[in-house]
Amino acid sequence: MPDIAATDQQDSQPRLDYVTCISPFGTHRMAYWEWGDPRNDHVLLCVHGLTRMGRDFDVIARRLSAHYRVVCPDIVGRGQSDWAINASSYAIPQYVSDIVTLLARLRPASLDWIGTSMGGLIGLGFAGSLAFSEANRPVRIVPSELPSDAGLRLGKIVLNDVGPRLGGNGLERIAEYVGRPESFKDFAEAVEYVRRTSAGFGRHTQAQWEALTRNAFLSHDGGWVKHYDLRIAEPIMQQTPLALQGSEAILWAAYESIRTPILLVRGQESDLLSSATAQEMLVRNPNAALYEVPGVGHAPSLMQDEQVQRIADFLLE
Repeated sequence: MPDIAATDQQDSQPRLDYVTCISPFGTHRMAYWEWGDPRNDHVLLCVHGLTRMGRDFDVIARRLSAHYRVVCPDIVGRGQSDWAINASSYAIPQYVSDIVTLLARLRPASLDWIGTSMGGLIGLGFAGSLAFSEANRPVRIVPSELPSDAGLRLGKIVLNDVGPRLGGNGLERIAEYVGRPESFKDFAEAVEYVRRTSAGFGRHTQAQWEALTRNAFLSHDGGWVKHYDLRIAEPIMQQTPLALQGSEAILWAAYESIRTPILLVRGQESDLLSSATAQEMLVRNPNAALYEVPGVGHAPSLMQDEQVQRIADFLLE
């Protein structure tokens, strides 16, 4: 088992930077938080859930920053990133495109991935894009001058409480509050709201709930408001059953294309990733292993020592 205790005293705070991305409607800046040696070309990309931010990964990033250059983006519409010009950009294909732009800047020699919920779906979208490109790229008549190992490659991937098939109850629960405006008169009220709506994260200390709240809420006009564009809910509300079926088929194909180790993290009480789907994922990709977190629903916060250690063991073994 790797000893990660010594890494606790690595960078106490991350560096904030931006990369300019493009959509069919124009450009937007995506913020990212970076830990560890910026010269380290072994990159760990940590991608957050639907309404969350890159700072959600502070605990695990701090622990692993001695081994990786840990990069935690704020996906467009969240945190320090720009809001999308058109709400239709709040979709997995655009998120994957933004990540590719970020990776073109980082130029990792190796790339491991932690994706929580939506961040895991972005990871699957990225993996599927790589597999499709590799299978369908024409052979050049004149050999390329690029080195044979050039290009983006996905190493180990952690899928945190997400899979190709999403539980309907979890989707309905999330859709119910994502686009609803909320404003609280003080930080304490915001903390109680996060504690209530994120009960699936499991038991946390008061300090941990406060950290989760600071990551997702912003002090504005004398109150505390959600730190994301409420329009991220619009594409979700417009999804049809037929579109969801098509998306699921694409995600299964992407998941099955992964040829590197996968760690499936599942909250035992999750309403988004069912036990049956997790078991099917083990069958449909022999590179996968399952880690179930007791007493947790959707989704494990990756702030608890046991969760961090289990993921570190997987990534570093």
